[in-house]
Amino acid sequence: MKMEDFENDNQLGVGSEEEESDISDGELQEAFSKGLLKPGLNIPLQEAKKKANNVAGLKQCLADFRRNLPWVERLDLTNGPVADIVAKADGKTSLEDRGEINAEDDFQREMHFYRQAQAAVLEAMPRLQMLKLPTKRPEDYFAEMAKSDQHMQKIRKKLMMKQVAMEKSEKAKKLREQRKYGKKVQTEVLQKRQKEKKAMMTAVKKYQKGMSDKLDFLDGDKDKGKKALDKAAAKKAPSAKRKYKDQKFGFGGKKRGSKWNTKESHDDVSGFRAKVAHGKGGKKFGKGGKNIPNKRPGKNARRKMKSRS
Repeated sequence: MKMEDFENDNQLGVGSEEEESDISDGELQEAFSKGLLKPGLNIPLQEAKKKANNVAGLKQCLADFRRNLPWVERLDLTNGPVADIVAKADGKTSLEDRGEINAEDDFQREMHFYRQAQAAVLEAMPRLQMLKLPTKRPEDYFAEMAKSDQHMQKIRKKLMMKQVAMEKSEKAKKLREQRKYGKKVQTEVLQKRQKEKKAMMTAVKKYQKGMSDKLDFLDGDKDKGKKALDKAAAKKAPSAKRKYKDQKFGFGGKKRGSKWNTKESHDDVSGFRAKVAHGKGGKKFGKGGKNIPNKRPGKNARRKMKSRS
């Protein structure tokens, strides 16, 4: 440190490193406001990092690594990746054989690790079986989970919410597609109707002007009328109940037809009487006729008769 730094430290009352650590921010702000702290006066000193060369410790670690323990205690294997079966089936050489594995490519790197682990398993399993060591987890094996139940419930809840959101999104997408398809079909139907109407109006104008004598444009209306008549006939057809009764009891036979008019009875006018027909003579019928015996007197007459008695 410079001499000016020591003078400033003495003015601030800072004489040692312990006292420097005890200075509060308020005291520093007060000293800066008085002009006691200036840029360039306080320079932090960083000690050079010491390089340790612990030879004894390194030798001890190396001796620990070189312990002559059985393989069962070490379970170490040094091997390369297993052969690429897919590449061999296609008649190609693998990337390992060509030495073209890119360490920056995540997929190639992970696949290399995966096949190397496969090779280690293929080599270790026979050796473990020869030593009669169990390689499968027993049924009553209990292992504590790395994550708590509360944490897993939170994850499950989050996954469920995500799944519900995806289902809602898919449903909304389908509804939008159905609406678009419905609008498309509706537009096509309207366009077809307008086209048919335009063609029919053109044919009618040609027929009116004498440019054509064909009435083929009315076939569509005839078909529609025929369909309507067929529907009406189907409605008028007897029901199953009526058919059953007709089959059981019959139709009652043919009536005599005594009250039916014939051509001769229609032309025969010998019994016609104009006076009787128009009410000008003869016997009168109907309400209030003079020839009706024992006609009941009116209400006033009956009242007068009662008063006389």
